[in-house]
Amino acid sequence: MLTTEEIAQIEHEISLVPQKKAACIEALKVVQQHRGWVSDESLKDTATMLGMSAEELDSVATFYNLIFRQPVGRHVILLCDSISCWVMGYEQIRDHLMQKLQIKYGETTPDGRFTLLPNVCLGTCDHAPALMIDDHLYQNVTIEELDAILHHHR
Repeated sequence: MLTTEEIAQIEHEISLVPQKKAACIEALKVVQQHRGWVSDESLKDTATMLGMSAEELDSVATFYNLIFRQPVGRHVILLCDSISCWVMGYEQIRDHLMQKLQIKYGETTPDGRFTLLPNVCLGTCDHAPALMIDDHLYQNVTIEELDAILHHHR
């Protein structure tokens, strides 16, 4: 069940668009902001508010790669695997992260601190390789910087 605060924020997002369905991504973001991810139950409740079926809203949620449909760690690492990042050392960054954190893509560290996910593009190809942790974008990332970057996100 959605909280009063979530409902109010979703209603605000609905008020900004001509049709309820047009607020679907923002509504999902509201739920995720409060809960860290979007459960089946909260997706159904949100769909009802938007006049959509749960299946319709789920198709939006699963298409939009920044909506998490399963629990994630306190910090989500999005590692860009675009061709630019690939050419500039993506594999070394990926391998170091996986070794350091002892997880693979889609997994969360046992302490719940980090979830590691691939990302098609972070929009900073001229500063590859790149990764994002939560809302922090890191450009021209080197292996030497990774430990300090991870330490910053406790």
